[in-house]
Amino acid sequence: MGWLALSGGGLWALARYQSTAGVAAIAPAQWPAGTRIARASDCDTLILLAHPKCPCTRATLGDLARLMADCNGKLKTIVLFVHPDAAPSDWDKTDLWESAAAIPGVSVCADINGVEAQRFGANTSGQTILYDLQGKLLFQGGITAGRGHEGDNAGEDSIVALVHGEEPVARKTPVFGCPLCSATTPAGSLSRKAACQP
Repeated sequence: MGWLALSGGGLWALARYQSTAGVAAIAPAQWPAGTRIARASDCDTLILLAHPKCPCTRATLGDLARLMADCNGKLKTIVLFVHPDAAPSDWDKTDLWESAAAIPGVSVCADINGVEAQRFGANTSGQTILYDLQGKLLFQGGITAGRGHEGDNAGEDSIVALVHGEEPVARKTPVFGCPLCSATTPAGSLSRKAACQP
């Protein structure tokens, strides 16, 4: 009986973890003037903020690949991986970086000290923010239905709809991922909050 209770408790804890959203972004209504990220001049621009060692982000990148295919070249996407100042130069060059870089239409950059994450108001790995040609905010949220859960979801559907000029399911969705800058990171140490502030 004891093992059954432990098993049930473990499953409940896992389900709760998978369905607990991170801190949502408060993205600027207009493309931030101080950013070093170039907005597309011929299509909408999607920003994805990520922690290079967040296991939840693997599912986000899987859904991003499908999203990009569904957008048929009508979307420019930039994935920004947070890179603490104190970290070695190759700290962010993980399999997640390689996976993101392999997606057609996606550019990958290091976000030193989380400066761009702050400009875009992002707190959680997997946060996406969509802007139109004029730099107007169209959507902010996650593109997975839960932590590490790849598959159909409202965020992905909404971005695809907006890119094709259709009404989205939602303009904001929960983000499921690890903190971009915190005292305890998936990898353990280097991305502490103090190191992520400019």
